[in-house]
Amino acid sequence: MRIVAGSRKGHRLAAPEGVVTRPTGDRVREAVFSIIGPVEGAAVLDLFAGSGAMGLEALSRGAASCVFVERDRGAARVIQANLEKLRLTGAVVAARDVAGALRDERDRDRLYDLVLVDPPYDEWDRHEPGLADLLPSVLGEGGLIVVETSERVEPELPLALVTTRRYGSARITVFSR
Repeated sequence: MRIVAGSRKGHRLAAPEGVVTRPTGDRVREAVFSIIGPVEGAAVLDLFAGSGAMGLEALSRGAASCVFVERDRGAARVIQANLEKLRLTGAVVAARDVAGALRDERDRDRLYDLVLVDPPYDEWDRHEPGLADLLPSVLGEGGLIVVETSERVEPELPLALVTTRRYGSARITVFSR
């Protein structure tokens, strides 16, 4: 796994060991950033961050900041190690559950330009109601939410659907405010 573009293009990323995470592949990341366009100066929120590949890619492409939320402490340590290795700044790694983090961000009136959501494929149905309730409150005007799910799942959120595309076993769905 490597950074696809930006200031850290070609740098390899460490990934958490085991089956706790499923890193988004290079091809899918490249497609996502092609769809969403430039991210220079963006405030990014990477939920269910896993390896952190999506948020790290955003930082490499010029995002101003990224908050990584990952409940698995081992995976959170890998994200922190990748940030240090790549010397990327403007990032915070929160080892906690996504719903609690979203409630805190909402209560602090924090808004993001780009929210990346990649829950375990078999858990989307469990998380969808809470995400539908909380995500709109942290998305800034003109912001985008990118959801990665299994190809069979078509996520629904109370936001405007921009596009949905399949890449192998993954589906990428983009919503906007």
